[in-house]
Amino acid sequence: MPGTGAYDRLVRILLVEDERGIADFVERALRAQGHDVEVATDGLDGARRALSGDRDLVILDVMLPRRSGLDVLREIRRTEPALPVIMLTARAQVADKVEGLDAGATDYITKPFSVEELLARVRAHLRTPAQVAATRLDAAGIEMDLLRRAVSREGAPIQLSAKEFDLLAYFVQQPGIVLSREQILTAVWGYDHDPGTNIVDVYVGYLRRKLARAGDPAPIETVRSVGYRLRER
Repeated sequence: MPGTGAYDRLVRILLVEDERGIADFVERALRAQGHDVEVATDGLDGARRALSGDRDLVILDVMLPRRSGLDVLREIRRTEPALPVIMLTARAQVADKVEGLDAGATDYITKPFSVEELLARVRAHLRTPAQVAATRLDAAGIEMDLLRRAVSREGAPIQLSAKEFDLLAYFVQQPGIVLSREQILTAVWGYDHDPGTNIVDVYVGYLRRKLARAGDPAPIETVRSVGYRLRER
């Protein structure tokens, strides 16, 4: 993946943000890291630029003129399912964050944010050459095509939402390993939640219902007082 230091070529980042002060501040910070940054100030231009160039990452505001960030995100996901997209928003409600993540956002940052946090999120979502991306995952009878975002269990196709897909991929990448709720929140949702949130349990429930077959429950086990584990065969 492009960039400086850990990257072997220039990282190309698209920033879609209509607030000039924020856009200028973030652009300068990213360029200081050695990244190539292109800025769009409305949703229509942002969608056009996101789909017309070879991008490594998109930083996308939710509230944009001419076209909403969520609409732009959905269009990106139809043609670039693996492109990291970090959403920026002034909306702090969990329901708003869940809507964005379900639409396919890779990560979600609430304004106001520190530039150090944003840069850390960018680093986390840019793959280095050592992190060769597998396009298919296979464990516990579950097969996942990461590029097509297709899932099947024992050959039977399963329809998942964007966030259900991401959660299942996290389990399938680590079969037999006990994963705490905190680990899952950080890896899949990518932002801090109220420690009392039950969003992980809710989404595990969704996955279990969709993966279950007659006489054969979903292979996601509860490990009491700890978290969950994908049962190996």
